Amino acid sequence: MTDPLDTEEARALRDAVRALLTRRSGPEAVRAAMASPLGYDDKLWSTLCEQIGVAALAIPEHYGGAGAGLAEVCVVMAELGRTLAPAPLLGSAVLCGEALLRTGNDEACERLLPGIAAGTTLAALAWSGEDWSPSLTASDTGLDGRAHYVLDGDLADVLLAVARTADGLGLFEVPTDGVRRERVTTLDPTRRLAVVDFAATPARRLDADGFPLGKLLDTAVIAVAAEQVGAAARALELTVEYTKQRRQFGRPIGSFQALKHRMADVHVHVEAARSALYAAIVDGDAEAVTTAKVVCGEAFSHAAAEMIQLHGGIAITWEHDAHLYFKRAHGTALLFGDPLR
Repeated sequence: MTDPLDTEEARALRDAVRALLTRRSGPEAVRAAMASPLGYDDKLWSTLCEQIGVAALAIPEHYGGAGAGLAEVCVVMAELGRTLAPAPLLGSAVLCGEALLRTGNDEACERLLPGIAAGTTLAALAWSGEDWSPSLTASDTGLDGRAHYVLDGDLADVLLAVARTADGLGLFEVPTDGVRRERVTTLDPTRRLAVVDFAATPARRLDADGFPLGKLLDTAVIAVAAEQVGAAARALELTVEYTKQRRQFGRPIGSFQALKHRMADVHVHVEAARSALYAAIVDGDAEAVTTAKVVCGEAFSHAAAEMIQLHGGIAITWEHDAHLYFKRAHGTALLFGDPLR
């Protein structure tokens, strides 16, 4: 079977995104973006959406999208992961775009998806308690509860919420002025999260007969796995480059057999993660998705840890990127809960 991440179209998309991020999302730009009021570079985001159409990829053409698929989204997520570029792709286009499509509500899709696809509307999805289980409840008076880990939740123009109802889970559209939204400090400074509080908040239900939150989270987990693969591969590349330059005892430290073995182990781990990601995209069943989450998360954590160790003292300075890869690795491993819990 053809690798969906290595088709001619996927390679062209990868080259376009990588070229743009190489020019616009270097280490200094990433630090400036994560310290900005938005937490990301809005000009870079606009360029990614206008010139490449990254937010439109998985949205059907009749809703203003490109009509591509999850594989193309994963190509972009991997490239964003390589540079650690802060961007609202995961929370807005992936989570909320997919959530709206899964409702089957044509009116809501026609009204909300074109802006999300264009990148001009930022959407956020609230649903999770501290343990990543649904924490919101819906009644005749509105929505109640507190949602944690809401991606870009304090900035969103459109707020969606998954809540428990008398007949199961439902997806709701919530006025942003009807809730209290607060940005929270995160382990990973390149990913923005918020807490959203609901108190008898008016909301409009969008689904007709139950909302498949599990299926939605499977899609999000696959997208994060792609980001982890891209970031792990780049962490390994940077480590190999450094070990070729750093010299001890009159020779590059990368020539020492012990270090070669350690970098080879990381390479094997990264390739296993690529295979797990491929299986999750192609198969899409629960087992493949869980495997991808575990294997890709472990590969990135391993690559980031070895990046710290093999760079030595410089890796724990603020000026070096190693600590950012390390924080992203641990932050993404915790996103959407522990699959083995």
